[in-house]
Amino acid sequence: MNTIHTIFNENIIPYTAVGGKERIASTGISAVILNRPGYVRRAFFSDIEKIGFDNIISIESSSPHYDMEELSGRFPFVRFILPENEINLGEQINLAASETESPLFYVLRSDMKIIAGGTARRIAERLFIKTREKNAADGEKITGLKRLCTVPVIMNSNYEIFPSLSAPATQKKKFQSVLLEPREIPLEVSRIESSLTLYPFDGIGIYDKQRFINLGGYDITIKETHWQLMDFGFRSYLWGEEIALNHHSKLAYEYEPPVENNSIDRDFRRFYLKNLAPLFRVNKTGNNYAYLPLYRFFPFMISSGEDYHCAWKEFREARKWVNNNKYRFRCDAQTIMRKWEDSD
Repeated sequence: MNTIHTIFNENIIPYTAVGGKERIASTGISAVILNRPGYVRRAFFSDIEKIGFDNIISIESSSPHYDMEELSGRFPFVRFILPENEINLGEQINLAASETESPLFYVLRSDMKIIAGGTARRIAERLFIKTREKNAADGEKITGLKRLCTVPVIMNSNYEIFPSLSAPATQKKKFQSVLLEPREIPLEVSRIESSLTLYPFDGIGIYDKQRFINLGGYDITIKETHWQLMDFGFRSYLWGEEIALNHHSKLAYEYEPPVENNSIDRDFRRFYLKNLAPLFRVNKTGNNYAYLPLYRFFPFMISSGEDYHCAWKEFREARKWVNNNKYRFRCDAQTIMRKWEDSD
């Protein structure tokens, strides 16, 4: 069994890259397209080109691509990434992050339309933090980026707002997540990005590349998409990052949004051990840290349905991972839960 990863993209995925030698602009943001098989993409790439992203990275499936020569010739600014084998959502986004050179990358699906958001330059400008220098002649200076990930308003094929904001919840003392519709906020309200979400639905969002890499990206050992997203989102908040909605950006699926599978399985257990089980200790020396206490093991073993040796192997790997990253934690799961309770 693979151990829980601690380094970004440490498992190198064999792939071939085609095209993408031309750079369209220099706005600070590139587009990443996650392709669903069976879509004609000429019009899609033409629409994306008009927005003016620096580059476009298209993550393909491992099946044969009979239109690749035509597409790469017609769209020389698109870099097509062809993995040798099928890869999961997290592997796709990790791979895209390692390929892009822009500080921001916008993850989209090939069955989506951009409804609102403006040009790539305008999208990037909203996410860069600018401060005015004391010397008026110096003008404004970019000092950083606002957050790890910014998500758009997502609509279904009828252009109805889809519940895509995730919030943590408990039912009968058991953890779960719920999907909520974004709250309508008048455009004149300054807090245009006030709605938090636990993770980017379907992986869709604008990522800060350096923050994403520092976080370790997605855990590719978690195979089920829902728990992979949950792990990414929870770890973001546990380590002091934030994922929030931007009401200016809107996307719509051409067909129906995917249905998440949140069944309790091995992937949930891995998520639980890395995110919900650790405790956060605040001490007087200022070296606050997280740890996974041994007394969590027997309840974990009983609920997992595994025998002692299998359960202990899982628990031991997670305990080692928490210990290796203990000083990166800024809080525990209960603190994150209160974020949403306090915002109600």
